[in-house]
Amino acid sequence: MSGLEVIPPVLGARVLVVDDEWPIRSALVRSLTLLGYDADEASSGYEALEMLGHHHYDVMVIDLRMPGMDGTEVMQQVHRIYPKLPIVVLTGYGTLESAMIAIRSGAVDYLLKPAKIRDLAAVVAKALQERLTALGEPPVESILRVGPVTLDRQKRLVIVAMGSTDNVLRAELTPSEVTLLAYLMQRPGVVVSCQELCRALGYEVSAEEAQVIVRPHISRLRKKVEPAPERIQLIRTVLARGYVFSP
Repeated sequence: MSGLEVIPPVLGARVLVVDDEWPIRSALVRSLTLLGYDADEASSGYEALEMLGHHHYDVMVIDLRMPGMDGTEVMQQVHRIYPKLPIVVLTGYGTLESAMIAIRSGAVDYLLKPAKIRDLAAVVAKALQERLTALGEPPVESILRVGPVTLDRQKRLVIVAMGSTDNVLRAELTPSEVTLLAYLMQRPGVVVSCQELCRALGYEVSAEEAQVIVRPHISRLRKKVEPAPERIQLIRTVLARGYVFSP
Protein backbone atom coordinates (compact mmCIF):
# COMPACT_ATOMS: atom_id res chain seq x y z
CA MET A 1 0.00 0.00 0.00
CA SER A 2 1.42 3.34 -1.05
CA GLY A 3 1.50 6.83 0.44
CA LEU A 4 0.88 6.57 4.19
CA GLU A 5 1.85 10.17 4.91
CA VAL A 6 -0.56 12.00 7.21
CA ILE A 7 -3.14 13.94 5.20
CA PRO A 8 -6.09 15.67 6.91
CA PRO A 9 -9.47 14.17 5.98
CA VAL A 10 -11.69 16.09 3.57
CA LEU A 11 -14.60 16.52 5.97
CA GLY A 12 -18.01 15.91 4.44
CA ALA A 13 -16.68 14.20 1.32
CA ARG A 14 -18.87 11.30 0.17
CA VAL A 15 -17.36 7.80 0.02
CA LEU A 16 -19.03 4.69 -1.40
CA VAL A 17 -17.86 1.38 0.12
CA VAL A 18 -18.55 -1.71 -2.00
CA ASP A 19 -18.05 -5.17 -0.47
CA ASP A 20 -20.24 -8.27 -0.36
CA GLU A 21 -19.05 -9.12 3.19
CA TRP A 22 -21.18 -7.22 5.70
CA PRO A 23 -18.69 -7.22 8.64
CA ILE A 24 -15.94 -5.68 6.50
CA ARG A 25 -18.29 -3.26 4.77
CA SER A 26 -19.88 -2.00 7.99
CA ALA A 27 -16.49 -1.65 9.72
CA LEU A 28 -15.19 0.51 6.87
CA VAL A 29 -18.31 2.69 6.84
CA ARG A 30 -18.12 3.13 10.60
CA SER A 31 -14.43 4.08 10.43
CA LEU A 32 -14.99 6.55 7.59
CA THR A 33 -17.85 8.16 9.50
CA LEU A 34 -15.64 8.55 12.56
CA LEU A 35 -13.01 10.19 10.35
CA GLY A 36 -15.55 12.81 9.25
CA TYR A 37 -16.66 11.41 5.89
CA ASP A 38 -20.19 10.85 4.61
CA ALA A 39 -20.04 7.11 3.87
CA ASP A 40 -22.57 4.89 2.08
CA GLU A 41 -22.38 1.16 1.40
CA ALA A 42 -23.25 -1.22 -1.42
CA SER A 43 -23.26 -5.01 -1.12
CA SER A 44 -22.65 -5.76 -4.81
CA GLY A 45 -21.31 -4.30 -8.00
CA TYR A 46 -24.82 -3.93 -9.38
CA GLU A 47 -25.95 -1.99 -6.32
CA ALA A 48 -22.85 0.20 -6.52
CA LEU A 49 -23.56 1.19 -10.14
CA GLU A 50 -27.17 1.96 -9.26
CA MET A 51 -26.11 4.19 -6.35
CA LEU A 52 -23.55 5.98 -8.50
CA GLY A 53 -26.32 6.74 -10.97
CA HIS A 54 -28.43 8.46 -8.33
CA HIS A 55 -25.90 10.09 -5.99
CA HIS A 56 -22.62 11.96 -6.24
CA TYR A 57 -19.54 10.38 -4.62
CA ASP A 58 -16.02 11.75 -4.26
CA VAL A 59 -14.26 8.37 -3.98
CA MET A 60 -15.15 4.67 -4.13
CA VAL A 61 -13.60 1.87 -2.06
CA ILE A 62 -14.31 -1.53 -3.64
CA ASP A 63 -13.53 -5.18 -3.02
CA LEU A 64 -12.01 -6.98 -6.00
CA ARG A 65 -13.53 -10.41 -5.32
CA MET A 66 -17.32 -10.37 -5.26
CA PRO A 67 -19.91 -12.81 -6.63
CA GLY A 68 -21.75 -11.80 -9.79
CA MET A 69 -20.09 -8.62 -11.01
CA ASP A 70 -16.60 -8.48 -9.52
CA GLY A 71 -14.66 -5.37 -8.62
CA THR A 72 -12.66 -5.31 -11.85
CA GLU A 73 -15.79 -5.26 -13.99
CA VAL A 74 -17.31 -2.52 -11.84
CA MET A 75 -14.11 -0.49 -12.20
CA GLN A 76 -14.25 -0.76 -15.98
CA GLN A 77 -17.81 0.59 -16.09
CA VAL A 78 -17.07 3.34 -13.56
CA HIS A 79 -13.99 4.49 -15.51
CA ARG A 80 -16.15 4.74 -18.62
CA ILE A 81 -19.06 6.66 -17.04
CA TYR A 82 -17.27 8.57 -14.24
CA PRO A 83 -13.66 8.85 -15.47
CA LYS A 84 -12.54 11.22 -12.70
CA LEU A 85 -13.90 9.22 -9.74
CA PRO A 86 -10.94 7.90 -7.70
CA ILE A 87 -11.13 4.20 -6.84
CA VAL A 88 -9.37 2.44 -3.96
CA VAL A 89 -9.43 -1.36 -4.20
CA LEU A 90 -9.73 -3.80 -1.29
CA THR A 91 -7.71 -6.99 -1.44
CA GLY A 92 -6.47 -9.85 0.71
CA TYR A 93 -2.87 -11.02 0.81
CA GLY A 94 -3.78 -13.85 -1.54
CA THR A 95 -4.98 -11.44 -4.23
CA LEU A 96 -2.24 -8.84 -3.92
CA GLU A 97 -1.24 -9.45 -7.54
CA SER A 98 -4.80 -8.60 -8.58
CA ALA A 99 -4.50 -5.32 -6.69
CA MET A 100 -1.38 -4.45 -8.65
CA ILE A 101 -3.25 -5.15 -11.88
CA ALA A 102 -6.06 -2.89 -10.65
CA ILE A 103 -3.57 -0.10 -9.96
CA ARG A 104 -2.27 -0.40 -13.50
CA SER A 105 -5.89 -0.29 -14.71
CA GLY A 106 -6.55 3.04 -13.03
CA ALA A 107 -7.18 2.46 -9.32
CA VAL A 108 -5.43 5.15 -7.27
CA ASP A 109 -4.42 2.87 -4.38
CA TYR A 110 -5.27 -0.34 -2.54
CA LEU A 111 -6.05 -1.50 1.00
CA LEU A 112 -5.17 -4.87 2.49
CA LYS A 113 -8.03 -6.65 4.30
CA PRO A 114 -8.67 -6.27 7.17
CA ALA A 115 -7.83 -2.58 6.75
CA LYS A 116 -6.47 -0.59 9.67
CA ILE A 117 -8.15 2.76 10.26
CA ARG A 118 -4.79 4.56 9.85
CA ASP A 119 -4.30 3.00 6.41
CA LEU A 120 -7.91 3.72 5.44
CA ALA A 121 -7.55 7.36 6.49
CA ALA A 122 -4.33 7.75 4.51
CA VAL A 123 -5.44 6.28 1.18
CA VAL A 124 -8.89 7.89 1.13
CA ALA A 125 -7.55 11.34 2.07
CA LYS A 126 -4.80 11.03 -0.53
CA ALA A 127 -7.29 10.00 -3.24
CA LEU A 128 -9.58 12.92 -2.41
CA GLN A 129 -6.71 15.40 -2.31
CA GLU A 130 -5.55 14.29 -5.76
CA ARG A 131 -9.11 14.56 -7.10
CA LEU A 132 -9.60 18.06 -5.73
CA THR A 133 -6.25 19.12 -7.15
CA ALA A 134 -7.19 17.71 -10.55
CA LEU A 135 -10.58 19.45 -10.59
CA GLY A 136 -9.58 22.71 -8.93
CA GLU A 137 -7.38 25.67 -9.77
CA PRO A 138 -3.78 26.29 -8.62
CA PRO A 139 -3.42 27.01 -4.88
CA VAL A 140 -2.56 30.68 -5.49
CA GLU A 141 -6.13 31.17 -6.68
CA SER A 142 -7.75 29.32 -3.79
CA ILE A 143 -9.72 32.43 -2.77
CA LEU A 144 -12.36 33.74 -5.16
CA ARG A 145 -14.20 37.05 -4.68
CA VAL A 146 -17.09 37.99 -6.94
CA GLY A 147 -19.54 40.67 -5.84
CA PRO A 148 -20.66 40.00 -2.26
CA VAL A 149 -19.39 36.40 -2.29
CA THR A 150 -15.97 35.25 -1.09
CA LEU A 151 -15.09 31.58 -1.47
CA ASP A 152 -12.07 29.98 0.20
CA ARG A 153 -11.69 26.70 -1.65
CA GLN A 154 -8.92 25.43 0.58
CA LYS A 155 -10.93 25.93 3.79
CA ARG A 156 -14.23 25.15 2.00
CA LEU A 157 -15.74 28.31 3.47
CA VAL A 158 -18.09 30.78 1.78
CA ILE A 159 -18.83 34.27 3.07
CA VAL A 160 -21.67 36.39 1.70
CA ALA A 161 -21.75 40.08 2.61
CA MET A 162 -25.29 41.22 3.39
CA GLY A 163 -24.97 45.00 3.37
CA SER A 164 -22.64 45.75 6.29
CA THR A 165 -19.38 44.43 7.73
CA ASP A 166 -21.12 43.04 10.80
CA ASN A 167 -23.88 41.36 8.82
CA VAL A 168 -22.43 38.44 6.89
CA LEU A 169 -23.45 34.88 6.12
CA ARG A 170 -20.81 32.18 6.65
CA ALA A 171 -21.17 28.53 5.68
CA GLU A 172 -18.97 25.47 5.35
CA LEU A 173 -19.32 23.67 2.02
CA THR A 174 -18.78 20.10 0.88
CA PRO A 175 -16.06 19.50 -1.76
CA SER A 176 -18.74 19.12 -4.45
CA GLU A 177 -20.42 22.37 -3.43
CA VAL A 178 -17.05 24.16 -3.54
CA THR A 179 -16.46 22.86 -7.07
CA LEU A 180 -19.89 23.94 -8.29
CA LEU A 181 -19.83 27.38 -6.66
CA ALA A 182 -16.27 28.09 -7.87
CA TYR A 183 -17.21 27.05 -11.42
CA LEU A 184 -20.23 29.38 -11.41
CA MET A 185 -18.36 32.26 -9.75
CA GLN A 186 -15.68 32.13 -12.43
CA ARG A 187 -18.42 32.66 -15.04
CA PRO A 188 -20.67 35.41 -13.60
CA GLY A 189 -23.64 36.18 -15.81
CA VAL A 190 -23.01 33.12 -17.99
CA VAL A 191 -25.61 30.35 -18.18
CA VAL A 192 -23.94 27.02 -17.37
CA SER A 193 -25.68 23.77 -18.31
CA CYS A 194 -26.10 20.84 -15.93
CA GLN A 195 -23.87 18.75 -18.21
CA GLU A 196 -21.08 21.30 -17.93
CA LEU A 197 -21.42 21.37 -14.15
CA CYS A 198 -21.33 17.58 -14.10
CA ARG A 199 -18.08 17.62 -16.05
CA ALA A 200 -16.65 19.97 -13.42
CA LEU A 201 -17.59 17.33 -10.82
CA GLY A 202 -15.94 14.59 -12.86
CA TYR A 203 -19.02 13.05 -14.53
CA GLU A 204 -19.57 12.46 -18.23
CA VAL A 205 -23.32 11.81 -18.46
CA SER A 206 -26.35 12.62 -20.58
CA ALA A 207 -28.28 15.88 -20.20
CA GLU A 208 -31.10 14.10 -18.37
CA GLU A 209 -28.72 12.34 -15.97
CA ALA A 210 -26.86 15.61 -15.39
CA GLN A 211 -30.05 17.31 -14.20
CA VAL A 212 -30.69 14.52 -11.69
CA ILE A 213 -27.15 14.82 -10.32
CA VAL A 214 -26.85 18.62 -10.23
CA ARG A 215 -30.26 19.73 -8.94
CA PRO A 216 -29.87 18.38 -5.36
CA HIS A 217 -26.39 19.95 -5.10
CA ILE A 218 -27.66 23.35 -6.26
CA SER A 219 -30.60 23.13 -3.86
CA ARG A 220 -28.32 22.47 -0.88
CA LEU A 221 -25.86 25.13 -2.05
CA ARG A 222 -28.60 27.75 -2.28
CA LYS A 223 -29.65 27.08 1.30
CA LYS A 224 -26.11 27.92 2.39
CA VAL A 225 -25.36 31.00 0.27
CA GLU A 226 -28.66 32.75 -0.40
CA PRO A 227 -29.24 35.56 2.16
CA ALA A 228 -32.99 35.23 1.56
CA PRO A 229 -33.80 31.64 0.53
CA GLU A 230 -37.38 32.58 -0.31
CA ARG A 231 -36.05 35.10 -2.88
CA ILE A 232 -33.32 33.52 -5.02
CA GLN A 233 -30.66 36.05 -5.99
CA LEU A 234 -27.18 34.56 -6.40
CA ILE A 235 -27.73 31.27 -8.23
CA ARG A 236 -30.59 31.61 -10.67
CA THR A 237 -32.28 28.90 -12.71
CA VAL A 238 -32.56 29.51 -16.45
CA LEU A 239 -35.39 27.28 -17.66
CA ALA A 240 -34.27 24.43 -19.92
CA ARG A 241 -30.71 25.81 -20.02
CA GLY A 242 -29.04 25.56 -16.62
CA TYR A 243 -27.87 27.97 -13.91
CA VAL A 244 -26.28 31.40 -13.78
CA PHE A 245 -24.35 33.13 -10.99
CA SER A 246 -25.70 36.67 -10.56
CA PRO A 247 -23.72 38.56 -7.89
